[in-house]
Amino acid sequence: MAETPESGSQKAFPLQHQQPQPKSQPPKRRGKAPELPVYERRNWLIHLHFIRKEFENCKSLVRDQLEETQGMCEYALYVKALILRQEGQIQESLDLFQRTVQINPQSADNLKQVARSLFLLARHKAALEVYNEAAKLSTKDWEIYHNQGVCYVYMKDFEKAKDCLKHALQYHRHDASFIQLGKVLLLEGDTESAIDIFKKAIEFSPENPDLMTTLGLLYLQLGQSSKAFEHLGNALTYDPSNVKAILGAGSMIQSHGDYDVALTKYRIAAAATPESPHLWNNIGMCFFGKKKYVAAISCLKRATYMAPFEWKILYNLGIIHLTMQQYASAFHFLSASITLKPKHGHLFMLLAIALTHLEDQENARHAYEQAANLENTDPSINLNFSIFLYNSGEKKEAAKQFSIYERKNGVLPISQRERDRSRGR
Repeated sequence: MAETPESGSQKAFPLQHQQPQPKSQPPKRRGKAPELPVYERRNWLIHLHFIRKEFENCKSLVRDQLEETQGMCEYALYVKALILRQEGQIQESLDLFQRTVQINPQSADNLKQVARSLFLLARHKAALEVYNEAAKLSTKDWEIYHNQGVCYVYMKDFEKAKDCLKHALQYHRHDASFIQLGKVLLLEGDTESAIDIFKKAIEFSPENPDLMTTLGLLYLQLGQSSKAFEHLGNALTYDPSNVKAILGAGSMIQSHGDYDVALTKYRIAAAATPESPHLWNNIGMCFFGKKKYVAAISCLKRATYMAPFEWKILYNLGIIHLTMQQYASAFHFLSASITLKPKHGHLFMLLAIALTHLEDQENARHAYEQAANLENTDPSINLNFSIFLYNSGEKKEAAKQFSIYERKNGVLPISQRERDRSRGR
């Protein structure tokens, strides 16, 4: 009888031969980290202290590194030169950067730093030559072309400066290159092209308050008040304490006679730059507009203390002293202003008024004559000269000056008007 699985008999299975498992080997220990070359061993630590501006610790590490390498560590020399340049030791930094070039002559960065030190030493031609060498090693470095353009600006070669700055903008559109190119165009007197450049710069960097301020001030110079106020307002939106924008907007508000609002603006600027002579000049003229003459003189004298060679401040002081009938003081400030701005006819006219009240008729006449020779468009000079001559008894000369005044002012003489009327009849 055949057995069935249910019969309870056990089925024999062949024994399987199990091979012994090999003993697991312990993991290999990692070898010791490779030693850095002795020249570069402390570079990471030098860099760490440098970016933290811990210059004393950095210089100590640099000194140790250079002693170990007998002065052949390029990075240590590079960092030491940067620190010396920040401390104002430009010539010493130049010497160290030149040593880095000797160690690694194929580094464009080393050459750029040599050129930068030469530029700071006002050796612009030598700096330009080094930048040219750096450009051969790094052909698409915008910074090299930008700095070449700046060197050409100082060398008064504006055409080459524009070419270099345009090359810099082709490789990288940077605000600094736009601003420098705009300045070159302004130096050439091409205000319209400069405005176009600053517009492009704002398209690239729409939140830069300095660019907006510059563009606003250019529009202000051209007499386009609405555009000027728009850009200056945008600049103040991004930077409410931008002093240049505050001065520009404040001067526009001041020119419309709203002195209190202008003074409110200037108060913000005074907190940021209390040593600005232009700010105190504008504050002084606000007080002058409010007829607070003592406060105006105080502010203007503070301004002239900060900028003793600024002719406009002296001019304003002269006007205020004339208004207060302090003619000797007015003569003093107007004479100083003329020394700084000898080709300004309006200054000579004010000086003549002061001399007239000081009863110096001869010098007053000379001042009026000089004013009339220098200024061909201002009719007020000829009118005041005519009054002076009439009071001096020179009626023919007075009539001559008055006719010049009428011609400049677009007023026909009485006899000419009568002839025109008779022809009309």
